[in-house]
Amino acid sequence: MSEGGYKSISRAGASIAALAAAIVAGPVLAQAPTAPATADIAQSAPGASANPEATQTPPGAPGETGTDEIVVTGFRASLGAAINVKRTSVSSVDAIVAEDIAKFPDQNLAESLQRIPGISIQRDAGEGRAITVRGLGAQFTRVRVNGLETIATATDGASSNRDRAFDFNVFASELFNSIVVHKTAEASLDEGSLGAVVDLNTGNPLAGKRGFTAVGSAQASYNDLSKNFGPRVAGLLSWKSEDGTLGASVSAAYSKTNNLELGNNSVRWAQARFDSVDGTPCFYTTATSTTPANNTGGTYRPSAACDKAALSFHPRIPRYGVVRHDRERLGVTGSVQWAPTDATKVSIDGLYSKFKETREEKWLEVLLRSNERSINVLTPTYDADNNMISATLNDAWVRTEHYLRKSSTEFYQIGGSWDQDITDRFRFTVLGGISKSNADIPVETTIVYDDRDAQGYKYDYTDSRSPVLTYGTSVTDPAVFQLAEIRDRPSNVTNKFRTAQLRAEWEAVDGFTVKAGGVYRRFDYDITAFTRDTAVCGNGGRDLVLGTITCSPTTLFGPTAIYGFQATSALSELAKLGKAGQPSGTTSEFLIPNIDAASQFTGLYNRTPALDVGNNRGVTEEVKGGYLQIDAKSNIFGLDYALNAGVRYVHTHQASYGLNSGTVVNVSRNYENWLPAINVALFPIHDVVVRGSIAKVLTRPALGNVTPGGSADGFNYRVTFGNPRLKPFLATAFDAAVEWYFAPQSVASVAVFKKDVSSFPVAVTQTGATFTSTGLPVSVLVPSSPAALNPAQLSQPIWTISTTGNGAGATLKGIELSVQAPFKFLPGFLSNFGGIANATFVSSHASYTQQGPAIVPGGGLINVTRDETLYGLSKRAYNATLYYEDGKFSARASISYRSGYVDAGSGTGNVFEGYNSITNVDASIRYRLTEQLELSLEGTNLTDAYRDRYVDVDANRNYEYNHFGRTFLMGARFKM
Repeated sequence: MSEGGYKSISRAGASIAALAAAIVAGPVLAQAPTAPATADIAQSAPGASANPEATQTPPGAPGETGTDEIVVTGFRASLGAAINVKRTSVSSVDAIVAEDIAKFPDQNLAESLQRIPGISIQRDAGEGRAITVRGLGAQFTRVRVNGLETIATATDGASSNRDRAFDFNVFASELFNSIVVHKTAEASLDEGSLGAVVDLNTGNPLAGKRGFTAVGSAQASYNDLSKNFGPRVAGLLSWKSEDGTLGASVSAAYSKTNNLELGNNSVRWAQARFDSVDGTPCFYTTATSTTPANNTGGTYRPSAACDKAALSFHPRIPRYGVVRHDRERLGVTGSVQWAPTDATKVSIDGLYSKFKETREEKWLEVLLRSNERSINVLTPTYDADNNMISATLNDAWVRTEHYLRKSSTEFYQIGGSWDQDITDRFRFTVLGGISKSNADIPVETTIVYDDRDAQGYKYDYTDSRSPVLTYGTSVTDPAVFQLAEIRDRPSNVTNKFRTAQLRAEWEAVDGFTVKAGGVYRRFDYDITAFTRDTAVCGNGGRDLVLGTITCSPTTLFGPTAIYGFQATSALSELAKLGKAGQPSGTTSEFLIPNIDAASQFTGLYNRTPALDVGNNRGVTEEVKGGYLQIDAKSNIFGLDYALNAGVRYVHTHQASYGLNSGTVVNVSRNYENWLPAINVALFPIHDVVVRGSIAKVLTRPALGNVTPGGSADGFNYRVTFGNPRLKPFLATAFDAAVEWYFAPQSVASVAVFKKDVSSFPVAVTQTGATFTSTGLPVSVLVPSSPAALNPAQLSQPIWTISTTGNGAGATLKGIELSVQAPFKFLPGFLSNFGGIANATFVSSHASYTQQGPAIVPGGGLINVTRDETLYGLSKRAYNATLYYEDGKFSARASISYRSGYVDAGSGTGNVFEGYNSITNVDASIRYRLTEQLELSLEGTNLTDAYRDRYVDVDANRNYEYNHFGRTFLMGARFKM
């Protein structure tokens, strides 16, 4: 690039993300743009004030040679633009760029990100939701929208996202024209990431053509499992004045789907003592009695049959089910930009999104969990991993569940920026904005039917992922069931960000720039939750009944048992399993409660909700800080180089609150961090870049771990609570890479990385500490308890304090391999093909304490310490795309593979839980009828891959095994 082109980019303060957006404003060149073209890009670079990192074009970057323009469009153009973004950065950066405004190359932002080396995704309801970068989970990645850090949360099958992770499924992909992933830190880059900083950028009107631009698209989506169609539409209107000084744009996208998730679920496996095994009683009325204690009470008596069954693992709630996902997504963006001179630009950007989901679950199951004492086991069989893989059960608790959750995530952000050149060598940027994500769950209802004395139930997990579940009783007859439990758990999670930044840079001499800036950021996180849970009879159940209906439970077992309301046809509906992967012989039709009828009958929504104590908490973080960074480019001993080096200082004030033993507890603390970083790019020859980086990075603690909520027992001297004084995750990151740009639109690269994590939160139990060491107020203790009278006492009795502490840390290292090129070397039409391929190999080590299996029937679980990978880390990930593109027709097929990974600590004696490997295949075809009109056909998850979740890393027991079907999208797009 010429020196004039470099100065133009520096004067505009254009960030890497801005450059990415600018590139897509017009045709992408096979050869990099000449200096004048680059200057024009810098002048109109959208979002230049929306990101803090100024693009420093290194020596030897594109544009230094070659002026012949070869116009390239389509998917290949987007790849070429992304390569230019990567090549012109000093630090390690990858990008995905739309080939044209309002034409993102994938239906989902997360699914696009998985094409980038080192990135894997997690799917929810068949679409990408969260990302893992180089083995570090979603909570370690910071996401910025138009330069402002934010969090967007949605809901998953088990719970809401209640942490720092960003849910990419909240936004329609059509609203964005580039994603930029910063894999290495810079002093001028927002802190908070151990994994990556991801920039999402919406359209910018000054990057487009003069006059009006209108773009629209319409598609119909079809899922072959649910057999449902849904609309997907998007449109954009943009205007730019003839003199290029004023621009405005607005875009909108809407989609609606109704898909199914079908499969089976064990709800983990567990050990327990049964009533009898193959006719051998396991409990007697006394230790020496010969009279069995049937179903309840008594004393356990060891025997070979009973001990083997008790120490083996059995499924806790074996079941098949139907899960329906209704999703509706609306997004709107708007932007106004004014650049009266080359030295001034003012931008205002807004984004609104609303994501609504209705999730409905219908399950047929047997509730072994906590009911094993009443169950008689016949003909059990065991495998080599100590699993009771098949058995016949009598006096089993047959249960059907109907679950309904309605959720809505509403997100908005508005931001403004002012870029000003004071002189040719000094400039500043002022940036500010607010964002809010409000994830609301007004309804989360479960209603249960029970038959607690079923005979002849059989399960068989010989094929562990496709078990045979057969019920010895009629599960379609309401006379068999009683309405036994109702639950409702409304909740809300709200995240707010307020950001203000001032950045300045001074080009002291050619090739040497000093950057400095200050930042203020406030993050507010609040969660409120309530419950209306109850058993229908007992525990206050009678007051649920309207009118004169009463119930009086007598016993839980036997033909005359009454433990709830008698089920009736009026309270019920029939569920059909469908294609859930069940083998022949599995019961596939069953009766479930009708939620509307049953909730009205029991007066569920008339009950006053109670606080869900553990889920009423909040955190406020105020961050103040600044940075100083030096950017330089030159040569030494004939070797061209570019670098940035600096330090970032941040002071964090954190205030958290929670309920502990019914008392609101507030805790405040402050901490500060100095975060140095250096990135160097060397250019031994024109087409090769060698990169290196060292940085200190941090991620603030998980939000659920810093609440002081929990319980304090001053009689038994026990405290369980979060740790509001938990240290942040701290790591030193090392990166090195070699990139070879061997042809236009082509790159081959190798990158190695290592992160030494010095602090890593782990669950801890302390004994011998005082109550005052917890930082909790004495008011959480019952005033009459002994501990409340002397909270500082240490010696007797001894306190047991369970919380989250700072562990010894962890290590992570890996390698990324990537190659991308059009196949221009092939003859004829074969030269229109091209490919992308990458592979990532990661290893890590962290020490965890888990509860392993009991070794004595009925005994407690045994703590074990295991060395394992960081949670969410796949050791191997592969991605490949083959594409074809000519003047009219384009097609591409992509395959992604992610190896299995440990996701979390487990329970009930299982050591860890996680997901087995998965491979996804997607494809698309496009045909351009005219310059203005294009037709498309796309397919996702073409192999209908099953999500395979396990418990216990050694035994790999089936947790859930389900699928979502294939989704096809047919549509058209126009531009004028």
